[in-house]
Amino acid sequence: MKPTTRHTARFPLPELAAAKNRLLDWACTFPIAVYLDSNEYPADQHSRWECLVATGAAALFQAPAGDAFAGFKTFAQQKKDWLFGGFGYDLKNELERLQSGHPDGIGFPDLFFFQPETVAGIRRAAAGSHWEIEIHTLSLPPRLVWEAIQAQTPAAPEPGDTIALRPRISKAEYLNTVAAIQQHIIDGDVYEMNLCQEFYAEQVQIQPAPTFRRLNNLTRAPFAAYLRWQGRHLLCASPERFLRKEGSTLVSQPIKGTRRRHPDPGTDALVRQELAQSQKDRAENVMIVDLVRNDLARHCLPGTVRVEELFGVYSFQTVHQMISTVAGTLRPGAHPLDALRDAFPMGSMTGAPKVMAMDLIERYERSRRGLYSGALGYCTPEGDFDFNVVIRSILYHEGAQYLSCQVGGAIVYDSVPEQEYEECLVKAAAMRKALENAT
Repeated sequence: MKPTTRHTARFPLPELAAAKNRLLDWACTFPIAVYLDSNEYPADQHSRWECLVATGAAALFQAPAGDAFAGFKTFAQQKKDWLFGGFGYDLKNELERLQSGHPDGIGFPDLFFFQPETVAGIRRAAAGSHWEIEIHTLSLPPRLVWEAIQAQTPAAPEPGDTIALRPRISKAEYLNTVAAIQQHIIDGDVYEMNLCQEFYAEQVQIQPAPTFRRLNNLTRAPFAAYLRWQGRHLLCASPERFLRKEGSTLVSQPIKGTRRRHPDPGTDALVRQELAQSQKDRAENVMIVDLVRNDLARHCLPGTVRVEELFGVYSFQTVHQMISTVAGTLRPGAHPLDALRDAFPMGSMTGAPKVMAMDLIERYERSRRGLYSGALGYCTPEGDFDFNVVIRSILYHEGAQYLSCQVGGAIVYDSVPEQEYEECLVKAAAMRKALENAT
């Protein structure tokens, strides 16, 4: 089929922050919308867009684990257009002989995408000196959409009570679980396993967009996202890219290694240096890098899978992270969505070996991950795509008034259980702060 024909126009932006605020508020007027924000992160050389927004569903595809990837591949081939959506972690059950039996208070579909009526993206103009917005529409003239975006006058959020999060498991149970996983490592079942825990709240109401804005301002993450999907919301401050395709190149950037930022610059520099030199974090990181290399090699030309950066340390508003970059050249004839499927779920959220790690995750965790530790992003009409890892996120079910924040980390042989628990709290800190006066 031919690619979908869209109306396209560009308009100069006098001020970036105001335009982003209006775009977010405009997106929230639609029952299905995605807002993606790179937050001007200077270290990401692979992002084409500073901000990308999709609204209105001209067509929808959603499916439970079973034949979801095959159905989505057909949907993408039929549309040959912009597609926005996500992959839930529990698609693992389609890819391997696994199952998920834990409760899920949010209920996003396992796989869901929509063909938007409108796509609006902010990027540098050709000259590079100022920003512009590029609007792609199926029906309305782009100028009318731009006028509607400019007309947004955001109301000040009403202050409310702080949302108190409860742990799904006690600290003692978490510490015992880490010890049990370490016994599996001693027995040779796994080398590394990502263990997550849920903090949640019931019978609560929040203002999702203002809460996301607070979270985004706190973290300034390069893969931040707000998703509204039929009464369910994702407020995401992810620093991690799962997989990007541009042309024939695939890029994955797994994270393993986290430290809390310190307000004193001198101490903060020492914390950053300690992470860079940590043998434990390097061991965690390199195991996942090897896993990603193997995943990409399934669909890349022999000899093209390469580690472009190993153990890079990057600083964000609230944390330092150890990030590696793995790239490869897609083999002629290989379908890029098959490459994405066979790299999913991402190794940074499972462990190694991947299948055994996922089996143990189901045994020891107490909540279904759902969209958490899945991926959110978009596909372009040219067949390229970019997806994040859904971490550092608040998930909210409007109808059920249920709110969930999951956090976790890699457990290895020399993990210290108390330190692993502290790392979970570090990762949850920005979400907790964003939920102050959130109702």
